[in-house]
Amino acid sequence: LSRLTSENSSYFRDDFLVQEVWLQIPTTSRKMNTASCRNDVPEDDDEDKDDPWHWWDDLRLLCSSTMRIKVALEVTADLPSEEKLSRWYGEPIEVLVIPTSLFFTNKAGYPTLSKAHQRFIQKCAAREMTVLVTGGNRHASLRHYVQYMNHLFQSAELPPHIQCNLGFEDNLQVPLQPLADHLESFTYETFEKDPVKYTEYGNAVYQALLDRVPEAEIETNTQVIMVVGAGRGPLVTQTIHAAKKANRKIRVYAVEKNPNAVVTLMDLKKVSWGDIVKVVHCDMRKWKAPEKCDILVSELLGSFGDNELSPECLDGAQVFLKDDGISIPESYRSYVQPIMSMRLYNETRELKICDKPYYYKFEQTYVVAQTNSYWIAPRQQLFEFIHPNRSEVVDNTRYKRLKFVASEDSTLYGFTGYFDTTLYKDITLSIVPDTYSRGMFSWFPLYIPIMEPMSLKKGDPIELLFWRRRDQTKVWYEWCVQRPLTTGIHNINGRSSTIGL
Repeated sequence: LSRLTSENSSYFRDDFLVQEVWLQIPTTSRKMNTASCRNDVPEDDDEDKDDPWHWWDDLRLLCSSTMRIKVALEVTADLPSEEKLSRWYGEPIEVLVIPTSLFFTNKAGYPTLSKAHQRFIQKCAAREMTVLVTGGNRHASLRHYVQYMNHLFQSAELPPHIQCNLGFEDNLQVPLQPLADHLESFTYETFEKDPVKYTEYGNAVYQALLDRVPEAEIETNTQVIMVVGAGRGPLVTQTIHAAKKANRKIRVYAVEKNPNAVVTLMDLKKVSWGDIVKVVHCDMRKWKAPEKCDILVSELLGSFGDNELSPECLDGAQVFLKDDGISIPESYRSYVQPIMSMRLYNETRELKICDKPYYYKFEQTYVVAQTNSYWIAPRQQLFEFIHPNRSEVVDNTRYKRLKFVASEDSTLYGFTGYFDTTLYKDITLSIVPDTYSRGMFSWFPLYIPIMEPMSLKKGDPIELLFWRRRDQTKVWYEWCVQRPLTTGIHNINGRSSTIGL
């Protein structure tokens, strides 16, 4: 694709396409490169017509973002700015086309690429695509190009938030509802393998025990610890290890409502834990605790922090926390970021949901390991919850208006949601890319779709309105975009998706 006209666009109408089409598009055009080096180009000159990304974007919109058209991205000798290049990470690139004319010869006589080209290609390594080297052989053997490209991909340092999600890329999943549903054993087993989360929880309990029990009281002061939502016991095990490491005495209550998980807890008590642990089969919100605890430990967090109803659970459980007691976690925050991801939008649009209106699938939130996405603007904090909640009137409903500015011309397909949590003092967990807890895989980000894509120009304001609402039986989110265009409120009154209390 060298330019887009009404004549050639008609060939790509969705109703004409019966098979997948790959369009070869350069990363930059000759005229675009020339204009960037000149000072005689009029300020009102239309840069869009010379930008290959706009050729693609116009065609994509004409074809209603069909999944049948993919990109074969040709890497050019001159590359556009880093921000313009990054937009391609949110596009359906099937093939990366690399001409042999881009290669230099190193001192050993082998082909190599410039540092800028290496960086771009290695950033593409996390995204599933084929590499196609084209052009005449300019070195001793074509095999050397293949070896070099393999080396680039294998030596690429993937960001930690992508590294831990390999194998699950861009697959939509419905968030868990452990409060309303009993988790299956294989779900517990998957999460229990996380090497980071439980280690940090153990560190938090260890530090809390040191702070609450001075050396002079280690023989006389027994700390009561309640693990609420104990699952199959990994938090209980970490709590016991932390107490041994700190040389502090503890008494533990493991509270769990899932009868299948309780069977495992009873086995662990018999085989490993002993009388130090009392297993309680009960919903934490209904339990009548025989005593108050010093430390309340829970792992009720979801991909958005509060989306598995941690606030509601812990508000009910904090009645059996001492006035000076510690909650682990002590706080958590959600974050939102506008994204361009044609793939996630199409995955949502193509979902087959029987007997539901079209809008239904766009009014869900999805857990998804996002790699084929471009971040349109920096993320911003949305909501925060602090425990224990000592407010006179406890209200976990929320509303916030967030204002973003588009970093580059792009297309808005929705928003990504993240969270981070402070377990205790400076001990934290995070799925926010900039502060990601390396090696952790318990949570994927949230995808929050919008029903219709929205074209953006660089500098455009993006205003998102977001609500967390509830009634006596459920909690739900509502959202809408108010600028640059106004959408309807998604999931109004929880008509499509709710989280059961």
